[in-house]
Amino acid sequence: MLRNSTARQLPSTLRSCGRQTQRRTFLSSRRARPSGRAVERLNVQELVRKSHDYERNRRIFLWSGTVAGLVSFVWTAYKLVGELRKPAQLDSSLPSTDPLSSSDAADRKVVIRDENGHEIVPTGNSTVPAFPRILELPNTASGPDATAAIEPTGSTEYTLVGLGLRTVTFIGIQVYVVGYYIATADIAALQNRLVKKVNPIATTLVPGERDELRTALLDPVIGEETWNELLAEGIPARSVFRVVPVRDTDFHHLRDGFVRAIQARAPGASAPGADDEGFGEAMRQFRALFNRGTVPKRKEMLLIRDGEGRLSIEYEDGTGKKKSKVGTRQLIGTVDDERVSRALWLNYLAGKKVASEPARQSIVEGIMEFVERPVGTVAAQVV
Repeated sequence: MLRNSTARQLPSTLRSCGRQTQRRTFLSSRRARPSGRAVERLNVQELVRKSHDYERNRRIFLWSGTVAGLVSFVWTAYKLVGELRKPAQLDSSLPSTDPLSSSDAADRKVVIRDENGHEIVPTGNSTVPAFPRILELPNTASGPDATAAIEPTGSTEYTLVGLGLRTVTFIGIQVYVVGYYIATADIAALQNRLVKKVNPIATTLVPGERDELRTALLDPVIGEETWNELLAEGIPARSVFRVVPVRDTDFHHLRDGFVRAIQARAPGASAPGADDEGFGEAMRQFRALFNRGTVPKRKEMLLIRDGEGRLSIEYEDGTGKKKSKVGTRQLIGTVDDERVSRALWLNYLAGKKVASEPARQSIVEGIMEFVERPVGTVAAQVV
């Protein structure tokens, strides 16, 4: 009976052990062998974070490349423009006394030839693109008839020294291009005087001396004193300011600007008593010359100072009898008082405030071309 009882109990025990074994086997198998379905292992938050990091890094990389490309483009363009504007490399083997060894050779004005073979100097302005390097002006005798056409008694050659654009108001409205010409035969006297001013025993100036002269001419006080002294002594004896408007204007507008300039310079440019009756009469004569109408753009006006300081004004109005290379010039009048032309010249050449700073700078550089050559020779132009 015991055996039978044990036999009856044994299957239930075995069955219980089997169930436990199966349960342990079942549980252990789930832990050891995960399900093949991938969705059960996804971490959505982690995936979102990784996606966000990827997109952020991608944007950073793309923007970095864009910025680097723009910087490279701008820097390359800047360097290229700098190289294109850079003058030709000077030969360092040249002696210091050679004009071409100076760094200011880069400031020389460029002279080219037009389709007719005439030498011209670019102005940088699209309306008035160039000025002639040489002016051939007829010599005229002064007379009471201010409206008579120019009757030549020979001619005088004038060489361009410098030019520039006059602007007005704080926004820089362009008015006209002005160029300063000196009679070629009178350049030697100006050369000699300026060279001796820096070095009394020299016949030409070396780079360091030219820098000294340039600084003096650009100084508001010293420059005005220098030019006032030269003009009072008739050096240079004959010179011209060529004025060509870049926009339509009128004689009254030009007159007002000239009169203000003369009145501002007259006390320092004239002898004591500059405001006397004689000077006042000269100013009335000067104003009367501008009682005219409009001045279209590109029309030429010449302010001419002769050896006695007499001021003559010629205008290309198309009604004169003398045909020049640039048009028909008409003598519209003269003013004999030397103080008027001297004050007007100082308005362009020197002082704290000039009519055109680019013109003053260009004129000074033109003077440097003169004094770097031996006295009696005309400065060579770079073609």
